[in-house]
Amino acid sequence: MTLIKSISGIRGTIGGSKGNNLTAQDLVECTAGFATWISKNSDLKKVVVGRDGRITGKIVSDLVCSTLQMMGFDVVDLGLSTTPTVEIAVPAENAAAGIILTASHNPKQWNALKFLNAKGEFISKADGEEILAFISSGEIEYADVDHIGGYDFDKSYINKHIQQILDLDLIDVQKIKNAGFNVVVDCINSTGAIAIPPLLEKLGCEYTLINADVTGDFAHNPEPLPAHLKELSETVVKTGAHLGISVDPDVDRLAFVSENGDMFGEEYTLVAVADFILGKKPGNTVSNLSSTAALKDVTIKNGGTYEAAAVGEVNVVNKMKETNAVIGGEGNGGVIFPELHYGRDALVGIAFMLNLLAEREMPLSELKATYPTYTIIKNKIQLTPEIDVDGLLSKLEKEYAANELNTVDGLKIHFDGAWVHLRKSNTEPIIRVYAEAKTEEIAADFIGQVQNKANEILNS
Repeated sequence: MTLIKSISGIRGTIGGSKGNNLTAQDLVECTAGFATWISKNSDLKKVVVGRDGRITGKIVSDLVCSTLQMMGFDVVDLGLSTTPTVEIAVPAENAAAGIILTASHNPKQWNALKFLNAKGEFISKADGEEILAFISSGEIEYADVDHIGGYDFDKSYINKHIQQILDLDLIDVQKIKNAGFNVVVDCINSTGAIAIPPLLEKLGCEYTLINADVTGDFAHNPEPLPAHLKELSETVVKTGAHLGISVDPDVDRLAFVSENGDMFGEEYTLVAVADFILGKKPGNTVSNLSSTAALKDVTIKNGGTYEAAAVGEVNVVNKMKETNAVIGGEGNGGVIFPELHYGRDALVGIAFMLNLLAEREMPLSELKATYPTYTIIKNKIQLTPEIDVDGLLSKLEKEYAANELNTVDGLKIHFDGAWVHLRKSNTEPIIRVYAEAKTEEIAADFIGQVQNKANEILNS
């Protein structure tokens, strides 16, 4: 059982003992610490809260909302929602901050508090460190009885979010309707089941939903990876659908399945969306260091400049602002379109992809063939208390000193036409090890070489 307090938020497994797991005491303490930070930095007294469909979502939400009220904040509770919807609601409500209750792709025993600033964007590293200091100090002052905050339940924001997408200049609703798409959606028994259907209906699509009971009892591992999407693939072929759509529990990651049942690849979600955007609005792009080189290729083809950021949405957003990027995101299927908001958004990604397919008049499998071919392999090293991650990466850096290296976020080792990236996860007790090359065999060879060298160092 695990509790991780980091600048990315508070994440842990439900049950167990205080301080070692995500318990009621931890939820209250962390929410109160965040509220204290808000009070020190803002005169606004409103916080937006939303949650995914996890089994513990309602219990956690009740504790969080009540704690905020006891700290003197008015709460706007969106109830079952999506991460991008909460991000849009925070500035729309003129709120001081937001809290998203989701452990994203983690299994059902996990939950988390993700903190947003007044812009509806994930907090910075400096803000995160300040919040952690307030949490650890325990110096919390609650409001007196005359200044307890109010509570408002507002379930209108998913529809508001969808309308903002439909109002984008780049979205041609009629063209999508004319294409007459038939799609299958894997809702992973979370809030995709309530957010995606109204979007598809507005776009004139027929759809079939699988795993659409919002119970939080995930039908399979909730990370939208090929190994977990067999049912989606089979249903696409069986129903003769144009494509399949997969999202994670909080609907900020997006992966597609082609009409023939083949995986489009979550890495290529951003590539295809960027291709659509750049064809209409030339500019720069950003993704993180663990994302496919295909985005760089597509950006250069369209006359733009590509930049890589450290892993983490806040790092990608900062680099996008710095480079005035028109589109960006992460290779895990996260699309960030700044004209809508600075956050990963599967809903706008779906709209852009459907628009692209309607415009190109080709099936998803043919679209994939138009992009540079790369294969990414994603492995991990399980962390134990005795593993010194910084020491391991430092020793690997010396081992590969002759290669082109990037140490902005962990260690990225460049080979001829390939790369391997090792970094400590912000959300799980693991070291993520990713490799990309033109073929799976080459990528497997390089990732094997580096992991073998890492194991030698650990065993020594």
